[in-house]
Amino acid sequence: MNNTKQNMSQNSYIRLFHASPNAPSVDVYANGNMIANGLSYKQLTNYLSVPSGNYNIEIFPEGQKNNPVLSGQVNIPANSAFTAAAISELPDISMLLIQEIYKPRLNKDKSYVRFVHLSPNAPAVDITLPNGTKLFQDVAYKEHTDYLEVDPGNYTLQVKPTGGNQTVLTVPDLNLERGKIYSVYAVGLVGQEPSLEAVMVTDSTY
Repeated sequence: MNNTKQNMSQNSYIRLFHASPNAPSVDVYANGNMIANGLSYKQLTNYLSVPSGNYNIEIFPEGQKNNPVLSGQVNIPANSAFTAAAISELPDISMLLIQEIYKPRLNKDKSYVRFVHLSPNAPAVDITLPNGTKLFQDVAYKEHTDYLEVDPGNYTLQVKPTGGNQTVLTVPDLNLERGKIYSVYAVGLVGQEPSLEAVMVTDSTY
């Protein structure tokens, strides 16, 4: 994306994900330096290559530099990869670091997918296929599953409250390509706007 500024160190990788359903577009600063501008809901940055260490993160409404909606410190270990997600609703927005596989060495004939629960008012959920096959179970808010190895192809996922049969979200036409790694993020709100939906992204693209 054009709204990121790259640090060329090769130690670790981090990208930013705006998953706060009622927050405006934002500018993000690390140690006083802008690393993303105009990041809108459901948008991710490219990966940033960063040295390991502690970073003071401040998130402001786009175009502002006073009264951050979020301020805190994150630690990035050496040789690691993360998605840093802005989650929850204002005024309780927070930052969640979601670890990824660092420079993965995987079966190039398979696909890999995981589920990340970022809907603040949704219950714990199970993820199934339409035929009832359960891929993941009892995933609560802020939790993510391990990556599941699957055959490449087109998939439809159904999201159901844990132990229940009612589908609260259907995620159709997920095209999982050979040798790629994916995260499916549940974002939004149940019974409110913006509504519950899925955002699928490709991981480890640095």
